[in-house]
Amino acid sequence: MAKFRVTLTDEERCFLRKMVSSGKGAARKLLHGRILLQADASPEGMRYTDEAIAEALGVSLSTIHRVRQHFVEERFEAALNPRRPMRRPDKVTINGEVEQQLLALACGEPPRGHGRWTVRLLADRIVELGYVARASRETVRQALKKNDRNLWQVKTWCIPPKANAEFVYHMEDVLRVYQLPYDRRYPVVCMDEASKQLIGEVNAPLPLHSGRVKYEDYAYERKGVCNQLMCCEPLRGWRHVRVTARRTKRDWAECIREWVDAHYSQAVRIRLVLDNLNTHTGASLYEAFPPDEARRLLDRLEFHHTPKHASWLNMAEIAIGVLHGQCLDRRLDNADWLRSEISAWEERRNKQQVKIHWSFPIAVARNKLKKLYPVIENNNLPT
Repeated sequence: MAKFRVTLTDEERCFLRKMVSSGKGAARKLLHGRILLQADASPEGMRYTDEAIAEALGVSLSTIHRVRQHFVEERFEAALNPRRPMRRPDKVTINGEVEQQLLALACGEPPRGHGRWTVRLLADRIVELGYVARASRETVRQALKKNDRNLWQVKTWCIPPKANAEFVYHMEDVLRVYQLPYDRRYPVVCMDEASKQLIGEVNAPLPLHSGRVKYEDYAYERKGVCNQLMCCEPLRGWRHVRVTARRTKRDWAECIREWVDAHYSQAVRIRLVLDNLNTHTGASLYEAFPPDEARRLLDRLEFHHTPKHASWLNMAEIAIGVLHGQCLDRRLDNADWLRSEISAWEERRNKQQVKIHWSFPIAVARNKLKKLYPVIENNNLPT
């Protein structure tokens, strides 16, 4: 038995039925009208239980209880349009000198034991320092918002913050290579590396069933790490991944020899785009092979290194992202299984000849990254 009994008059019941059937009005008001109609205890009413009303209308029992209470204690109009509670305004306003002190704190180092400032920490701190007598978190948040201070957001940059000729030189060198037309005798090949943590199951997962998602035990077992050396040829739509146990100069050198001799034996010279890892140099070939062999491989290669901290210019990173999203975003517990899965993914992608369409040429770079190009003053040069 409900604590608050709803008994509608004929006039109220008629009004609610017309309102609900027309569907005109605020969603909240229509919902409360339906609750009142179904909770009506008069002889002409529906007289559903609160549980049945909650299931039929998709609302909580507490909502039904509040509507009943408003009807009994404040009558019909209050049940349809309950007043929202008034928020007490903050008595303390942060502005002027206090605001500047708050911003200086927010831009400084947080207290020991905290990775960053929070609005609660700042509110407590300005009270502790005597800047204000009291301060709520909302007051501090509004002051930070007004001054465009975001405590929890951190952005990273992958281009220099100011003019840098070294960066520009390597960037345009790579972009120039990307603009070359396809030539099987001089292919443009991008390579990069990525690691994969091998993870074993402690308990077998429960498979996906109708009405139930797949379940995995949160516990797992580490099985080591494998290295993947990705080689992709964007204009041809071809890629190959070599899986190794380690990331050493010899591993990289063996990978390069496989590409040169097995996959590009007919090429005159391979234009190789790669980043600045310490293993990605001709020196690795001399450490792994005799001088004649190292020289033979180098004569078939033309290195184009991306700028430091700008591996986003390497299209092999795109291929690695696709590989991990489509194939490796799961638990794999041994290197042989990893190789098998990558091989199947690689075969399918190569059969489809999925290409990478690069849309950041030199002209766009010079327009969007103007700040990176040093300005040369010629006024003082001799004529």
